[in-house]
Amino acid sequence: MKTKTTKKVVLITGASKGLGLAILKLLIKQPHLFVIATARESSLPLFEKEGILPSENIWIRPLDVLSKEERDLLINEADEKLGGVDVLINNAGYLLRAVVEHVGEVERFKQMDTNFRAPMALTRKVLPSMRDKHFGHIINISSVGGMMAMPTMAVYSASKFALEGASEALWYEVKPWNIRVSLIQPGFINSSSYMNVKMTRESQKSIEDKNDPYHVHYKSMLPFIERMMRLSTASPETVARVVLKTINSKYPALRVPATLDAHIFNLVRRLVPRRIYHFILYRFLPHIRRWGED
Repeated sequence: MKTKTTKKVVLITGASKGLGLAILKLLIKQPHLFVIATARESSLPLFEKEGILPSENIWIRPLDVLSKEERDLLINEADEKLGGVDVLINNAGYLLRAVVEHVGEVERFKQMDTNFRAPMALTRKVLPSMRDKHFGHIINISSVGGMMAMPTMAVYSASKFALEGASEALWYEVKPWNIRVSLIQPGFINSSSYMNVKMTRESQKSIEDKNDPYHVHYKSMLPFIERMMRLSTASPETVARVVLKTINSKYPALRVPATLDAHIFNLVRRLVPRRIYHFILYRFLPHIRRWGED
């Protein structure tokens, strides 16, 4: 068992803004938790702006999840000074908005590296300590995009589908050591930060060029997604409460829908035959009759 601290050590990535910040604000209020909050070096000042400072129960550390050196330094420090990480929350990630034809190799790899390969690398790094203690919890922040793909978000969905598949396999692999694995699946969240998506050069050009073959795809999906976010009753804080409940659960589920629409989509996928499911979703895409027009 860990000897350096009696509190449960929670490491969260991408904690300086958005959902990560909402989760962090909830975690640091829990007296039974020791929290390691991480973000890129350039984002560390955001913690102080939020009134979150290092203390006897909080570490604030720089972490670019794509950097092996920074990952190794942080986990090694946690192992040596705290007895290891008990709960890893892989939250850092971003959404690349583009159709398949508009994603180049570099952009595709960066999306997969951030949303899938980095969480897997951090998971590998914390597992030896968890196995030694026969205790641990890996929490991966997934998305409805990890259970159902949406047009103009192909590579993002691919990264989340990969995260879901690997997490499901991991659930079986580490269960003998009493290590839990959970996927938090938010749907649409009413938050402006979730509109700050990244575009490729080709997808941005398509939005601006009415003659581009995919122009209607983007001009239809962008307002639709933004409208769904504005209408959503879910907030980063409500999803953060789901994460905390999952951490405190004695028997946490593998997949945890975190918003009402995530519950609905999950139910529809399980009950509706795939052929009918895809037909219905296609028919309900905004302005679908105009897609593919010359």
